Amino acid sequence: MRVGIATDHGGFGLKEDLLARLRAAGHEVVDFGAHNLISDDDYPDFVIPLARAVVKGQVERGVAVCGSGVGASICANKIPGARASLIHDHFSARQGVEDDHMNILCMGGRTVGPAVAWDLVQTFLAAQYSQAERHLRRLAKVAALRLSAPA
Repeated sequence: MRVGIATDHGGFGLKEDLLARLRAAGHEVVDFGAHNLISDDDYPDFVIPLARAVVKGQVERGVAVCGSGVGASICANKIPGARASLIHDHFSARQGVEDDHMNILCMGGRTVGPAVAWDLVQTFLAAQYSQAERHLRRLAKVAALRLSAPA
């Protein structure tokens, strides 16, 4: 699978670990940075290009890491078509893809260790989008929110 990965300083070490594991597992990985550990860089500079690449189909799925994963998730979801979520558990890594068509997994480099992160990434990448009517109906309702004016 072609996977994109991005981080800021808060997740740099975890991104480097995941990058090596993804490549060793046979995935083609596009590294959106950070490419060097710079303590005052900003996650939007890396997460926005990742999210855009996912939406354009340049990568099939994305992994975004920042210190907590919260900022990366909020940022990625500003890109129409990105469906990012902060994930800390195995069930959500799978169910988020299957039921909610999550296409970007977000994690905290300061909150999740490398072994757990790798398990979550593997689960995320192995999961398939459900085509069940109830899931598609819910996704259509969520997509319609982007088209409506603020209340």
